[in-house]
Amino acid sequence: MEGKIMNHMNLKNLPESERPYERFLALGAEALSDAELLAIILKTGTKDFTSLDLARNLLSRCQGNLLNLYELSYKELTEQKGIGPVKAIQLKAVAELSCRIARTRRGYQLQMNNPKTIAEYFMEDMRHRRVEVFKGAFFDAKCNYLGEEQISSGSLSFAYVSPMELFRKALLKNAVMMVILHNHPSGDPSPSEEDVAFTERIAQGARLLGLTLADHIVIGDNRYYSFRENHRLET
Repeated sequence: MEGKIMNHMNLKNLPESERPYERFLALGAEALSDAELLAIILKTGTKDFTSLDLARNLLSRCQGNLLNLYELSYKELTEQKGIGPVKAIQLKAVAELSCRIARTRRGYQLQMNNPKTIAEYFMEDMRHRRVEVFKGAFFDAKCNYLGEEQISSGSLSFAYVSPMELFRKALLKNAVMMVILHNHPSGDPSPSEEDVAFTERIAQGARLLGLTLADHIVIGDNRYYSFRENHRLET
């Protein structure tokens, strides 16, 4: 309770032009700094720090980069002074919602025959992963996007994928075509020999089930490799 009272008093002692809530109401969210927006999410501070102090300290740890903040785990957040379990959960929840909103917007431009739109749609979600993750994106006969499924996750350099699980997900969505994706935590999207062999195996299995593997996209750090673009996949 004491911490909340002190925080309330400290923020009240700030000039009105510097209070995040008042600035939000007067100028709108787009006028606020990253620290001010974070302070609103955090809501309260501690005995020693206002919510604005906590926000600035958190951004300082992340070198002022919001993407670095997104990458922090729940455990790493709670290790930050003044960030307890509730605040950590709030931050992770907002980060996930922001990611989903951004992906929903990009989803409207998703085109199965345009690898760039697919790579951009999945880029922010997959390029930050610290282990390999394998996903499937599914489309109907008119190339309408039906949704995605995470098939597996693994280690820094390997993710075991069950082809039957992938095909099962596709059939459950009544998909006719699919694009498979996985990330390289190293940041280099160049496919390995195993990636090439796996792609051929999935393409062959898909044909037997009346499905088409339209592409295999490897996600790196703001880069991608498309088997379709590089003419290494027969459709």
